[in-house]
Amino acid sequence: MALRNHSTSTEFILLGLSADPKVQALLFVLFLGIYLLTVMGNLAMLLVISADLHLHTPMYFFLSNLSFLDLCFSSVTVPKMLENLLSKRKIISIEGCLTQAFFVFDVGGTEIFLLSAMAYDRYAAICHPLLYSCMMSNQLCVRLVWASWSLGFLDAVINIPLAMNLNFCEAHTIPHYSCELPSLFPLSCSDVSTNLTVLLCSTLLHGFGTFFLIFFSYARIVSTILSISSSLGRSKAFSTCSSHLTAVSFFYGSAFLRHLIPTSGSPLELIFSIQYGVITPLVNPLIYSLKNKEVKAALRRTLGKCLQWHR
Repeated sequence: MALRNHSTSTEFILLGLSADPKVQALLFVLFLGIYLLTVMGNLAMLLVISADLHLHTPMYFFLSNLSFLDLCFSSVTVPKMLENLLSKRKIISIEGCLTQAFFVFDVGGTEIFLLSAMAYDRYAAICHPLLYSCMMSNQLCVRLVWASWSLGFLDAVINIPLAMNLNFCEAHTIPHYSCELPSLFPLSCSDVSTNLTVLLCSTLLHGFGTFFLIFFSYARIVSTILSISSSLGRSKAFSTCSSHLTAVSFFYGSAFLRHLIPTSGSPLELIFSIQYGVITPLVNPLIYSLKNKEVKAALRRTLGKCLQWHR
């Protein structure tokens, strides 16, 4: 592999969030708790949706895939961060770093496409309720999920192999807790202009393409909601998409701001990375369960069945 033949360094140092051992211990406890809650929350959503027939609808099919993606996204970076918080040598191999960057691209890109598919689902439900079952057929839902995974994978395949041909200099310290592709470019002795161009083009096509789909869907949704005469009807219609809109705001807002800020390891950059990579996978199950009567009812039914089985 070109990476091994030409690199002057075989590993990177992840500086993480703090150099103070006492702060690192506190951060380990904090992020371990967040990770365990993330795993339990998303697994609970997957279990409830699969076990309750009332939730076998397109919206909850997409939500189950979102829970699986959040589980994967958190597991790509958090375990390594927890390991480094307890370790004196906070290293990661170049191959391991690029592998992590690949899955960040893959899973994060898939989630962005899935959120746009979920926006289309809400558009069909609110703007065309009588045609909803035809517009959101099982075949279309499966195709949209497969398309999301394929396009996320394509985005990773376009960007990461190019980084494998870079030469990395002796200055191999990453001012971050994980390997994100923009953080690797300043460490390279090679010309990264092609990498930056490809990254910029793929990010613009990927990000703004899906953002346009979400914006168009919600523009039509808002127009339809405002045309409803009763305030109760408007409130009910808005409540069906408020959870998705909150999830989109959390993920898109922090992800875009993270990649608009120049890579420097600044506290603001780390905060945005933590928000979309660690906090969003934690809060998505809460958003969709606490604000959704159907999920809360299904959770009670599932817990009731579990208690009956144990008796």
